[in-house]
Amino acid sequence: MSAFFQLLRKRKELIPLIGFTGLAATGAVSAAFYFLFTKSDVILNKTSNPQPWERVDPTKPQKLITINQKWRPVEELELVKSLTK
Repeated sequence: MSAFFQLLRKRKELIPLIGFTGLAATGAVSAAFYFLFTKSDVILNKTSNPQPWERVDPTKPQKLITINQKWRPVEELELVKSLTK
């Protein structure tokens, strides 16, 4: 580890490169954890929930931005859903 810091002292132009790379990696990991814990369409264990689309709340938007979108149930899908249960 001390060799790494000696290299940084010797080549100061590497400091911003390492800083931006570390910032990008932190942002990527943070985004992955955010989507993993807050979005309902991200699944870790498919065996306990084989049909995750059944539990999606239609009033909660799933997109990052939603413009003038209203949710209405589709009659054909509701009929199929009632027949399969």
